[in-house]
Amino acid sequence: MTTRYYNVAGHAFCVTAGENDFGQMQNYEPFATTPHDPLFTLTVGEGEPPAYTEEFRQEEEGQVIVWGKTDDGQPVFVFCWDGQTAGWLVCSADYREARLITTGYARKMAIDNALMILYALMTADKNTLLFHAAVVSHEGHGYMFLGKSGTGKSTHASLWLQHIMGTELVNDDNPVVHIIDGSAIVYGSPWSGKTPCYRNVSHPLGGIVLLSQAPYNKIERLQGIAAYMAVVTSVSGMRWEKRMADGLHRTENMLAQTVATWHLECLPDQEAATLCQTTIGL
Repeated sequence: MTTRYYNVAGHAFCVTAGENDFGQMQNYEPFATTPHDPLFTLTVGEGEPPAYTEEFRQEEEGQVIVWGKTDDGQPVFVFCWDGQTAGWLVCSADYREARLITTGYARKMAIDNALMILYALMTADKNTLLFHAAVVSHEGHGYMFLGKSGTGKSTHASLWLQHIMGTELVNDDNPVVHIIDGSAIVYGSPWSGKTPCYRNVSHPLGGIVLLSQAPYNKIERLQGIAAYMAVVTSVSGMRWEKRMADGLHRTENMLAQTVATWHLECLPDQEAATLCQTTIGL
């Protein structure tokens, strides 16, 4: 077993696993760092599945994540794909230490999900948000596209890449926003969607765009509760635990107040990308 350290958006964590596991974790290599006090630790291995009581269940696109607790109160997450269990994540009460017991099925996906959950939980009260979004950079700023699955976040990011000179992809699915001294910074992460993009880069967040499909292209500024709700619905986190819910609410509120948020109703065409960029670009 080997231990390696990583730093994502200013927060360090460490993973202890076998060399075969690290051989599949190339997406984490850009975020490798020297050993120092980690925010949380994850140990990956085999073993007997824990006995637990299920309390919540989330199902989406063939993936099921179950949350429960053991008899002695340890939080447990169970990862399943297409009806098969991939692993059990057993955490300490404060989530600082966790072990992932794998079945061998979809092992890499179980590791990624375990680390994303631990990261979202442990940064919830540290002015940090893990988003389900796509992000591009243009002229020194990052622009984040939000929306439900299938709305066209990746498609709109691709339109910027194709038609707006100087645009680069920061992350296709799971960027991180960290508010530092009142300024929102968007970061790449080791987690991405169908487009592999694992870049250890950061940019001041210049704008947030909520996308929805329409037979026309129209953009308008969101204010107040509308801007807040656009942010909230795209953030990962456990809102049934008070400390985490309070931390997420505080950061989401700061973000909605400090970064311009827009609603783009659009077609998947060049005009939509141009309209968006010329409206929200600094």
